Amino acid sequence: MARQKKGQAEFTRWMGPLLDCLRALGGSAKPQEVSRWIARELRLPPEITDAIIKSGANRFHNQVQWARQYLVWQGLLDDSRRGIWTLSPLGWKTHLDEDASRIIFLDRVKVQQTERKQHASVEPRVEPELTDTEPPEESQDLGLLDVLKSLPPYGFELICGRLLREHGFEEVEVTQRSRDGGIDGYGLLRLSPFVSLRVAFQAKRYKDVVARSAVGEFRNALLGRAEKGVFITTGRFTADAEAEATRDGVVPIELIDGERLAELFQDKLIGLKPKTVYEIDHAFFEDFRRES
Repeated sequence: MARQKKGQAEFTRWMGPLLDCLRALGGSAKPQEVSRWIARELRLPPEITDAIIKSGANRFHNQVQWARQYLVWQGLLDDSRRGIWTLSPLGWKTHLDEDASRIIFLDRVKVQQTERKQHASVEPRVEPELTDTEPPEESQDLGLLDVLKSLPPYGFELICGRLLREHGFEEVEVTQRSRDGGIDGYGLLRLSPFVSLRVAFQAKRYKDVVARSAVGEFRNALLGRAEKGVFITTGRFTADAEAEATRDGVVPIELIDGERLAELFQDKLIGLKPKTVYEIDHAFFEDFRRES
């Protein structure tokens, strides 16, 4: 796939594959599932999938998120459920190549230009690929992750213990500082009245990626101490780290990256207060822009 010229909206190249992914997965998927599917099906090289933007987020996933936002504005995706990307009826039957995707972007630019002329006081919007900004839905997640990254190590371990407890773990304890031996805490997860698992967790504030070696070291610390591990991070895991976590014949490890971590905090409203935000449905107003 040819790389777009500098100054063009790079995220438009992922619009068509994003729709293809959701069709292949039955009409809906979580954001990271979409990015992984596109990277796998298009066999994208690491220089595309592993690049990082200034905020510390993954650049490729950031661009896929912007593609999703434009598809929502176009009425091809349903944004009624947070954290799940879902095809609309129109999206199910729409197939986009790069030219058609570019037209969607340019039409949106025209709408924004018209709005700016009508409201001169509104700050002009810069193309996202030039600033590597966060799409509207993701900006709140980024703010939460920034707060979590700002906590001291022990404070982050404590709040992750609180997170596990809120999600059903019992007897959660955070190990003493500097004495964890690679384990930051333990909890008991009851699967039924007759079956329970002793789970150990590690909570690390990462800005960038967590490598396979870190997951392997955590597993070594689990031996003889727990039946399952949970690795929690504000960053993200490499593909090799994900493979290491699910390797056969060893203690399984559940990986919680920054995006999933934000979702878990939101599910239980831990440190968060809900508020109602209204977004303009630009597609609704298009019929009223026509001259009589």
